[in-house]
Amino acid sequence: MDWFLILTTLLKIVVVVFLAILPSVAYSVYFERRVSAWIQDRLGPNRVGPLGLLQPIADGLKFLLKEDVTPGHVNKFYFWLAPALVLVPALVTCAVLPFGSEMQLPAWLQDLIGTKANIPMVIADLDTGPLFIFAISSLGVYGIVLAGWASNSKYPFLGGVRSSSQMISYEIALGLSIVPLLMIYGDLHLGKIVAAQAREGWSLLPLWTEGKPFAFDVKKAVLAIPVGISFIVFMIAIFAETNRVPFDLAECETELVGGYHTEYSSMKFALFFLGEYAAMIVGSCFAVTLFLGGWSLPFGLSAGQLGAVGPGVALLQFATLFIKVFLFVLFFIWVRWTLPRFRYDQLMKLGWVWLFEIALVNIILTAGLLIAFR
Repeated sequence: MDWFLILTTLLKIVVVVFLAILPSVAYSVYFERRVSAWIQDRLGPNRVGPLGLLQPIADGLKFLLKEDVTPGHVNKFYFWLAPALVLVPALVTCAVLPFGSEMQLPAWLQDLIGTKANIPMVIADLDTGPLFIFAISSLGVYGIVLAGWASNSKYPFLGGVRSSSQMISYEIALGLSIVPLLMIYGDLHLGKIVAAQAREGWSLLPLWTEGKPFAFDVKKAVLAIPVGISFIVFMIAIFAETNRVPFDLAECETELVGGYHTEYSSMKFALFFLGEYAAMIVGSCFAVTLFLGGWSLPFGLSAGQLGAVGPGVALLQFATLFIKVFLFVLFFIWVRWTLPRFRYDQLMKLGWVWLFEIALVNIILTAGLLIAFR
């Protein structure tokens, strides 16, 4: 069984990271360019391949083939280390995000490999998924701070300092925002949280019970209020944690040239953007898992898929999660090309004066409602 666990884990890593996350990162850039062009009434990339769909491949080859310049005044070891520290945490956090229930192998394959074990549709089936995500994703700020410090230049240094204070400020609100959900579900296991939503209604849309559509439940309807508040705080904090507009003060070109990546070129420069888009995709997947039922279909249609399912149903669950994440990524893109950037004092005030207090009050509100419905 040890070899079976190792083999299936490696296969899931290849599928999730190399066949899902990294291609999604590349085409998120493409969709961002197309959506921004549509918003600004222009064409966007449309020459490389049909509808410009091969543009991400051309961009990747360009970054690989461009000259990699390392300025002489930088601290070379940390200068080279920083881009990897931005990308790797974003990829590692996807290990605990469930992309299905359990897959049951076909009978002929079970006989061939000599085991009837089911495959959990998650890379690392941990009981403390949210804590793992917060612990690993918080390491991403070290890459940005190291990039700013190791560049030995004032603009990257200011970008690194801004990023560190920004991510520390919004991590608190981000962590507090999901506490009401954990109180409601009474579990830290992301797979069990998704299963509960498939059976009893999504956190934001509790419109079914025991698989029965539009079965009204007073308790779930009232608890949807603090869950909605949690969702708003969570999404604002995710924007700040991923350095997306209107929270991209760490790299704003109007003040800091390029911020922490000013001195970077070629593939090291590309790794920063890969890290940003990977964090955006993983953050969207985390939001979908907690608030919109993860891989489950609406109105209890996935209530019968909570046990082991065949490969076809497992693929449907994966596709369902992918579509939800894609819609969230489009929302990130739409916000970037719609809202202006905050001033830095406004950014800090929003994090400490508003979101932090709202998240705390929401926890107290949730606790009171749970006691009232006990």
